[in-house]
Amino acid sequence: MTGDNRTGPPRFGSERDMLRAFLDYHRATLAMKCEGLADEELRRRSMPPSTLSLLGLVRHMAEVERAWFRRVFEDNDAPMVWSDRTDFQAAYDASASNRDEAFAAWEAEVENSRRVEREAESLDQAGYQPRWGEEVSLRMVMMHVLLEYGRHNGHADLLREGVDGTVGA
Repeated sequence: MTGDNRTGPPRFGSERDMLRAFLDYHRATLAMKCEGLADEELRRRSMPPSTLSLLGLVRHMAEVERAWFRRVFEDNDAPMVWSDRTDFQAAYDASASNRDEAFAAWEAEVENSRRVEREAESLDQAGYQPRWGEEVSLRMVMMHVLLEYGRHNGHADLLREGVDGTVGA
């Protein structure tokens, strides 16, 4: 990694501004953990039989962004990116993937998620979560996706250490 260029969340602000900033910070963290690595390094698995890799995490988070923003607020039937069965685990197997493919899909989903959030009138806007069969608020979705990034960025720290021996940031 060449350096930490992430913008930290503000110390004060509205709930929405805080959620937005923390989400963007965690998105930038995942990108930073992948910085400077070749495709084969990004595909390096943690430990057999796991298929978890940095590239797999990027693919997985593309699925998470799609499932929680696009499918909840725009198109409940939108297909997943790498699975026709809404199988979030399928994205972890990045053995046939590369940086360009995975990052293009992830970045497209992040931009769509940002647009959905910006266009929502409030954090109380409801959307339908098809997997649960019930409505959820934008607030809940943003919190859920933020927690997903936090958990998976912990995995990214360990995967990056396994590739080049760096200590997590």
